[in-house]
Amino acid sequence: MSTIVYPSPVFGPIRSRRLGISLGINLLPGDGKWCSFDCLYCECGLNAERRARQPLPTREEVAQRLREKLLAMREEGTRPDVLTFAGNGEPTLHPQFPAIVDDVRALRDELCPEAKISVLSNSTQVGRPEVREALSRVDNPIMKLDTVNDDYIRRIDRPAGRYCVTDIVEALRQMAPNVIVQTMLMTGEADGQSVDNTGEAYLGPWLEALRTIGPRQVMIYTIDRETPVQGLRKASREVLDAIGRRVEALGIPCSVSY
Repeated sequence: MSTIVYPSPVFGPIRSRRLGISLGINLLPGDGKWCSFDCLYCECGLNAERRARQPLPTREEVAQRLREKLLAMREEGTRPDVLTFAGNGEPTLHPQFPAIVDDVRALRDELCPEAKISVLSNSTQVGRPEVREALSRVDNPIMKLDTVNDDYIRRIDRPAGRYCVTDIVEALRQMAPNVIVQTMLMTGEADGQSVDNTGEAYLGPWLEALRTIGPRQVMIYTIDRETPVQGLRKASREVLDAIGRRVEALGIPCSVSY
C-alpha cells in the first residue's frame, strides 16, 4: 500500500481539492503519525504501522520555519491561498496549539495578509475550552463529523479513549456560526463489514445533527488516494451530489469533492 507521511513542521505548498494553494503546517512528528483517530481510510496509514519516534516540533521551530518558507515563496512570486494546519495526525493535540495559532496569525498578517488560516481537525479535542477558543481565531475551522453513529465511528474512525458523538455535536454547535463540518463518505467493506455511510440510516441522523450545529458550510468528500485498508470504495459523483443538495436544502452551503 502507498501512504503519505508529511514533513514537519512546514510542507508544500500543495494544491488542495477544497482549499486552493495550501501551505501545510504539520504540528506532529515528521516520521510518523500522532493521532487520536486511527481511520481505516487515512492517507498517512494506520497508527501501529506509522509510529513516530521524533519529538513534536516546538512553537519556536514552527514560527521560524513558516517565516522562512513564506519569505522564500514571496521571492519566487508565489502566494498561498491558505495556511493549513494538517499533516500526520491531529494538530490540536499539540500542547502549544493555541499559542502557535497566534504566531501563525501574526506571520500571516505580516507576510501574506490575503491568505486564510485553516485547521483540518478530527474534532476529538473540541471539548477542551482552550482548543475551541483557539479554533475561533482561525478563518476556517474544518471539523470532522463522518456520521453520528457511535458504532460506525468506533469501527471506521477508531478513536483512542472515550468518544461520545453527542458531546462532539454539542461542542461543534458552540463553535457556530464559524465552524465548517467535513464528512468523508464512502462505500465498500472492511473485515467483512460494510463501511457505506451514504444510506438513509446514516444520512438522516447526520442531517439532523447539521441542523443542530448550524455550521456556516459543509464539505463532503470521498476517497482520493490509496487507503491502508483494502476494500474501501469511493462514493459516486451522483450520490455525493444528491447528498450535497440535501444539505443545501437545510440552508447550509455545501461543497462536494469527488
